[in-house]
Amino acid sequence: MTLVDDLRAILGSDRVHSHPLELLVYNKDAGVTTGEVVAAVLPETTQEVAACVRVAARHGVPVVARGAGTGLAGGAVPTEPALLIVLTRINEIWDVDTVARTAWVGPGVINLDLSRHTEPLGLHYAPDPSSQAACTIGGNVGANAGGPHCLAEGTTVAHILAVEMVTADGDVVVLGGKAPDPPGLDLRGVVVGSEGTLGIVTGVLVKLTQNAPAVRTLLLTFDSIQEAAGTVSAIVAAGIIPAALEMMDRPMVVAVEAFINAGLPVDAEAVLLAEVVGLEAGVAAESQTIERIAGEQGATSVRIAADDAERALLWKARKSAFGAVAQAAPDYYLHDTVVPRTALVDVITEVYAIGERYDVQMLNVFHAGDGNLHPLVAYDSREPGKTEQVRAAAEEMVRVSVAAGGSLTGEHGVGLEKRDLMPLVFAPVDLDAQARLREAFDPEGLLNPGKILPRGSRCYDYGLTALPGEAAP
Repeated sequence: MTLVDDLRAILGSDRVHSHPLELLVYNKDAGVTTGEVVAAVLPETTQEVAACVRVAARHGVPVVARGAGTGLAGGAVPTEPALLIVLTRINEIWDVDTVARTAWVGPGVINLDLSRHTEPLGLHYAPDPSSQAACTIGGNVGANAGGPHCLAEGTTVAHILAVEMVTADGDVVVLGGKAPDPPGLDLRGVVVGSEGTLGIVTGVLVKLTQNAPAVRTLLLTFDSIQEAAGTVSAIVAAGIIPAALEMMDRPMVVAVEAFINAGLPVDAEAVLLAEVVGLEAGVAAESQTIERIAGEQGATSVRIAADDAERALLWKARKSAFGAVAQAAPDYYLHDTVVPRTALVDVITEVYAIGERYDVQMLNVFHAGDGNLHPLVAYDSREPGKTEQVRAAAEEMVRVSVAAGGSLTGEHGVGLEKRDLMPLVFAPVDLDAQARLREAFDPEGLLNPGKILPRGSRCYDYGLTALPGEAAP
């Protein structure tokens, strides 16, 4: 029997897609890279996922896990013909424990739906990617996603207590648990951010956060992006860690305002969206301090959201940034690097210079509080040579960020986009250690092959003999 025949015997014909036209939906994510999908399956239980993995292994076909396809780094795009296991139908919220503030959820649960579900209980799930109305918890786990409100709360890994996972040989294991300090190695932490290379997550135990009694959202405007970036550093230096500190430059503000009509100041060179949460007295005091610091740094105006409706509108504007770019050009390339806050002004200045050198249309929106940059290049891929030009500019942005003491990615993951740049931040021995860990989980290399680690990540592939105390292979 063929791979597709075996899969249909498990799931039925309606949940196994193999026609070329059907597979066009699955051969890419929200990024710019495409891959070849042999078949796409939609299991509804952990046991069905395990059965599909065993079938793929029997046929020697690689397996790639996929959620909603909102990823931007090619993490769910096959590097070779592969079976795509789409987890969007495992989308139940199984158990909410209001005392422990936890919930077991399926990987296909939409991020925003989880917080909507727990809102009546006074709880929410803190990581909130800009795509939270569409992205799934499983995808967030794979990429260790962040979001505007991860400045104070931390990214996905800080909110995942355990994962249920199907291994490369089709076994089901649970890593982690409710205990605050479980013994042994933190394999849960290893799996979060591994982009489906260590196993396929079929259940997630998330930590829920209590809703704050008071919230205040401020929109600060500036005549230069450097002043806005300086304000970010000054706020943190004053000992204030807001719930969020988000920045948009003028081109992005213009695009968003035309798209959402939120009353954003299109004449400002930069806007900073700051949010503080907590007890009313503390929120009021921190808001006043932020206003004062912003004024000292050159802010031209301060707007405080009058009510929940205005606050929601401001956040809708921020989270609609990527959709708004469609007005500027038919395609966009969104990058994701992290730099120290102290280097924010210098790196942003250099990013604009790179855009000018490569003659690309640049719009910037980013998590300024934790130095997570998202330079966005709007372009038309039909223009000869333009895609290559955009990629070259993007790579230079990464190199500038790393040279400033930053990192390759803050929340989008490595995937294909940053894979070959990993040697910028990891030595050969570091890459070798990561490759060995991956091989321990997946000896045959069938889980999302070709991702994260560049070819030749083992030490002997670099021409090294061996690690200390180890015989050469």
